Formats: sequence, structure tokens, C-alpha cells
Amino acid sequence: MSQTTIMPTLFYPSLADVAVFDSSGPRPQFLVDSEKLKVIVAGLEAGQRIPAHSEALAIYYFLDGSGVMTVNNEEFTVYAGSTVVAPPGAARGIHATVPLTFLAVKSNVEEGAI
Repeated sequence: MSQTTIMPTLFYPSLADVAVFDSSGPRPQFLVDSEKLKVIVAGLEAGQRIPAHSEALAIYYFLDGSGVMTVNNEEFTVYAGSTVVAPPGAARGIHATVPLTFLAVKSNVEEGAI
């Protein structure tokens, strides 16, 4: 049985340190960027938003700060330690009330495939 490594092992002692904050808007940092999977860390300044948009299945884990995440018009207050799972096709957006850092894992699972 052969073993193929597609990418190197990655280690981040603190994901919050990977986030980039920019007054002009979010600048997601890609930890994994493949056709089937995307893993990003993003930082939002207080008051910044990611407008509602639809995409594939995504899991959001909030590392620091607080804000409001909307999924299909349902609002969730998010803060360090919160997790939101947005189903495929769901419209989702984020508003930071204070500087907010999060990890997002996005799969290209089609709507209805789970």
C-alpha cells in the first residue's frame, strides 16, 4: 500500500495570530485551498461585515471577539468558543461588534448531498 502526501503537515500554535485585520475589509488567510476543501482564518474589525451569501457546507469556529452571524435570516450571537454549522446553500453573513477572529472550514458538498 503506497502513501501519497498531497500537502505538508501544517502546525499553527495560535490560529488567532494568523488572522489579518485590515480597515479596508476582511482579508481571509487560507490554510487549505483545494477544490474540495477550504480552511480559512479571518479577522474582522469592529463594525465590519461579511455580507450574506450562499455557498456550500461550512463550519465556523470563533476564536476571539464577538459579533452576530446570520444563517438564513436566523441570528446567532457569536463569541470565542462558539461554533456555527451552515448547511449547503444557506445564506450566511457575519457582523463584528468588536474585533472578531474565526476559523471557517468549507466543503464543496452539494446541497442535498448530506
